[in-house]
Amino acid sequence: MCFILFILTSFAQGLKPQKSTNSLIHESIKLETDHIFNKLIKIRRSFHENPELAGKEINTQKIIQQYLVDLGLEVDTTIYGHSVVGILKGKKKGKKIAWRSDMDALLQNYPDPVAFKSQNKGIQHGCGHDVHMTIGLGIAEVLAKHKASLKGTVYFIFQPEEETFIGAKGMINDGLFSKIKPEEIYALHVSALPVGQIMVKPNEVFAYQKRIRIQLKNGLSKEQSKELTKKIQTSLSRLNPGSKPWEIQHMIDPKIGLSNPNTIYKDYLFTDNNFSTYTKNDILFLETYMYETKLANLGDIIPKVKQLIENNGYQNQLLSVSFVQENPTVVNNEKLTDLTIKALKNIYGNDVITTDNGQVPYFNDDFSYFQQKVPGVYFFLGGSNMEKGIIAMNHSPNFQVDEESIRTGVKCFSSLIVERLNKN
Repeated sequence: MCFILFILTSFAQGLKPQKSTNSLIHESIKLETDHIFNKLIKIRRSFHENPELAGKEINTQKIIQQYLVDLGLEVDTTIYGHSVVGILKGKKKGKKIAWRSDMDALLQNYPDPVAFKSQNKGIQHGCGHDVHMTIGLGIAEVLAKHKASLKGTVYFIFQPEEETFIGAKGMINDGLFSKIKPEEIYALHVSALPVGQIMVKPNEVFAYQKRIRIQLKNGLSKEQSKELTKKIQTSLSRLNPGSKPWEIQHMIDPKIGLSNPNTIYKDYLFTDNNFSTYTKNDILFLETYMYETKLANLGDIIPKVKQLIENNGYQNQLLSVSFVQENPTVVNNEKLTDLTIKALKNIYGNDVITTDNGQVPYFNDDFSYFQQKVPGVYFFLGGSNMEKGIIAMNHSPNFQVDEESIRTGVKCFSSLIVERLNKN
């Protein structure tokens, strides 16, 4: 309504609008985001109070489904688990774009310093998925108001079971992309960056995480096992001088964090400090996670470990070395990432985007499976506000999110989708 009144008033006064049609759309998006902001805060807090674990997102699904139906979207809840897919068709033909929001909460009971605490004992939205869902619904509502001028189709994918890394694959295997045909796909994750900031980079966003398993004939003492695992750690380790990329609390440090070209979070390989050591059927198992930033180096790891074990005199005991867990990592489409950066900067200024110069260890996202099918971009959205004592460090005690990040997410990514729909 505000957008229409602005146009009518301009002409009634004999004035020509001073901004392009695209600029006016983005002005309208900002106004509409502000208009529904308090409503979105209530929804986010309701999600936060009523978290549901992976595979059990029953009530969460119902809330999302009803919200999208009320907006006039087509809604499909039959694809996989408790997923929801909302389809917004513009009045004009055009590109097809998908937006993914993850739904599930965590099994944890950390201190949660907010008034709207979880009502489900031992379950918390400690990773920000309550914020992700809220932003997805906000984008849907803002874009639904522009349906008459929207060029193309937007799919809103609300994905269950992200924390267990099976929801995206489940949706794909159940025929998601036979029902919808997006040409581009986007997602975000709230992070410890300052609120109002968006960070993105082309190619790998996270380090490649692999769990390596070594099997030996039982016969090593505890001391021998400890010495061998220490040598493996040291042999595999590749770090820039003085860097400790496992200390992820520094990811927002302007001197060594992700925003600095000389960040400690690039070009590394390290393993977890402690190996899991156990015996079964007279076989000794040594297992640990490792984090490697370079895809080309992954093929060298197992031969290197085998050679080290043999060189230390255990060639007769060695049975096998293998990766037993090796999920794909998020890889942003290079061309599409550059286009989205330019679009967001053109609309909201250079300060809205921060360049990501590294790869975060430990974390990952099964959004990577969607990216294997459709060119996609995954963004980090700032949720911290140091002045308010809010630090959005995921999976940690006292995790909080400045809810202004919801306004940033809805506004910026609604505008981005409109821009991308208008590009052939």
